Amino acid sequence: MTRSRRWNTADITDQTGRTFVVTGANAGIGFATTRALAERGARVIMACRNIEKAEAARATLPAVSRALTEVRRLDLADLDSVAAFVADATTGEGALERIDVLINNAGLMNIPHGLTAQGHEMQFGVNTLAHHALTMGLAPLLTDRVVWLGSLAHLWGRIDTDDLDSERRGYRPLGAYGNSKLGCIMLAYEWQRRFDREGRGLRSVAAHPGYTATELIRQSGRPLADRFFELGNSIPGAGLSPEQGALPVLYAAVVPDIAGGAFVGPDRAGGLRGYPRITWSTRRSHDAAVSADLWQRCTDMAAFR
Repeated sequence: MTRSRRWNTADITDQTGRTFVVTGANAGIGFATTRALAERGARVIMACRNIEKAEAARATLPAVSRALTEVRRLDLADLDSVAAFVADATTGEGALERIDVLINNAGLMNIPHGLTAQGHEMQFGVNTLAHHALTMGLAPLLTDRVVWLGSLAHLWGRIDTDDLDSERRGYRPLGAYGNSKLGCIMLAYEWQRRFDREGRGLRSVAAHPGYTATELIRQSGRPLADRFFELGNSIPGAGLSPEQGALPVLYAAVVPDIAGGAFVGPDRAGGLRGYPRITWSTRRSHDAAVSADLWQRCTDMAAFR
């Protein structure tokens, strides 16, 4: 695939008539993604936990783009909320005829230990498990692809399918984040294997934003660690803007001929910054046996009742 190394939002083709669901769409990369898609004519469902913040963000869009967006509540820390979102989108009052692209963008990073409503470690529960549940529930409506937000943090991630909630290993905020993002990438690849077997022509693609200066990276509750990230964000040019960080996600979501199972990230400084290109993930992320086990374990945990 021949592409300019400087692919940007000007390269997004007309998206009129296409429907996107973007989780965590009210801030950071999610909002930048939403804005860019709506500017190209896409209908965007902003799936967000805090409706007031999402509506406030939506209100800042130009009128034409605002008319193409809709806020719906989705709390990824509660699988019952995921189930309710799916039910509304598939058979409820908000039923959608189709979803062309699902973008699993929302996430938590480097936070103090916490548990989801169902008792799962929070970063695994939100970043990995809930997005798997959402994908599973919305898959019948998909017509094109699902995009999973990974991270360079997957480089230090380890998936132990017998300890997905980090109970045996012990909880370390950045370690758990790396595990959760490795899980997202592995699920992206496993979903592609399953799409291939189904023969529906769907694609599952992963993307990472490099080092992006958002509030996400200073939530640990540890003053020294948070101060370190805050200083990094404050250095001009050190971190990508949300608009720049969204480029790999947008590339993964809209480039027509991207292959299923691709991984997209910035092209410079070891993936920390630059413009989107097809890149690589660790050998560990391509372990098909562990990925299949992870897929099944998450499916069992997320089964809608």
